Amino acid sequence: MALTVVLSVLVLLFLLNVPISFALIVSTAVYFLFNDNFTNVVLIQRMVGGIESVPLLAIIFFITAGILMNYTGITTRMLRFAEVITRPLPGSLAQVNVILSTLMGGLSGSNIADAAMQSKVLVPEMEKKGYSRSFATVLTAGTSLITPIIPPGIALIMYGYVGNVSIGQLFMAGVLPGIVLCLIFMIYVHFYAKKHSLETEKQKRITLKEFLITFKDALLALLLPVIIIGGIRFGVFSATEAGAIAVFYALMLGLIIYREMTIKQLIKALVETVHTAASILIIIAAGSAFAWVLTLEQLPQKMTAFMVEYISSPVLFFLIVTVFLLIIGMFVEGNVSIIILTPLFMPMLQQYGIDPVHFGIFFIMCISIGTMTPPLGTIMFTTCSITKTRIEDFIKESVSFLVILIVATLLIAFIPQISLWLPQNFS
Repeated sequence: MALTVVLSVLVLLFLLNVPISFALIVSTAVYFLFNDNFTNVVLIQRMVGGIESVPLLAIIFFITAGILMNYTGITTRMLRFAEVITRPLPGSLAQVNVILSTLMGGLSGSNIADAAMQSKVLVPEMEKKGYSRSFATVLTAGTSLITPIIPPGIALIMYGYVGNVSIGQLFMAGVLPGIVLCLIFMIYVHFYAKKHSLETEKQKRITLKEFLITFKDALLALLLPVIIIGGIRFGVFSATEAGAIAVFYALMLGLIIYREMTIKQLIKALVETVHTAASILIIIAAGSAFAWVLTLEQLPQKMTAFMVEYISSPVLFFLIVTVFLLIIGMFVEGNVSIIILTPLFMPMLQQYGIDPVHFGIFFIMCISIGTMTPPLGTIMFTTCSITKTRIEDFIKESVSFLVILIVATLLIAFIPQISLWLPQNFS
């Protein structure tokens, strides 16, 4: 009875467009009205306990590093490098969009930051080359979904923290799926450009000197993911310490090596970090208290028993979970989904013999797709607001991209080695 009321209140608050963190807090507080064994003090304790964790510092550090990177001049250098290596390809500027998302994913860790940056920089240039605004906007939104699974994706850290899964292994597991998704997008752009005769004329050949110059400028940025993964892999530092190193690295690039970051920009970046981190941490705190209520009511165990009774095949399990997560992603913000659903899925994975690292990449891909769909698609609204694209045009153009993303997600689900090859061979 109490759990039914709590879930009903949560859904009602969602429909009333109450901020997600406050909806979770209020619905959790309602639970205590039906339970005399606990006082409201327990709610505060659970919220505070949910963010009293050293691994969560990794989120703060990587958010800080990603924001600082925007003020170091790295984006411009990455853009030049991407332009050079994609110049011979049809639809070269659209290919730049795909490559840049993949490269920047290893720096920012945030798909919203990636989508916002490329919406400002690349979409206007793509329009000048003949691409429709809606296509350029959807491509930017779609390629930004590579970011959550490329280390050091914030979603990977949150899933690892909530599910008690090695963050280092999740970082390694995300590399190949990110590359696969990048290649799938590049193949689609190739045929799209050919079909619509966009940037198909013969371009000037890349010289070795030109390649080496742009590569040299981008090299220091490209080294960051290598340093992070390599350091964690060889036990030099933990994921949390890797975040601190990423912040130091960003400061060193901006203030000492490139010298493009001013003190005023540094202060602005730190203020932006506080705002971003605070919004994420309050969601984690509220979600932790709500997840505690679900655990107390033994919902994970009940769901596991139900699934095992009616679903015997891991393949069918993946298909059902895919549909479920795609629907959930349309209505619930990704970070909240990770906090609430991860504890529910963990017991099921043990029953079906599914590796939690493999499932984590699949899980994050599924809920990321929801950021491109109405009614609450955060990436959809972010890109459309920046590029002034109508939501209706975005939705119409996004159909083929959603198909690509779902196919890629199913590939990750049914070919575990895409996710597990690196962790199994280099851990």
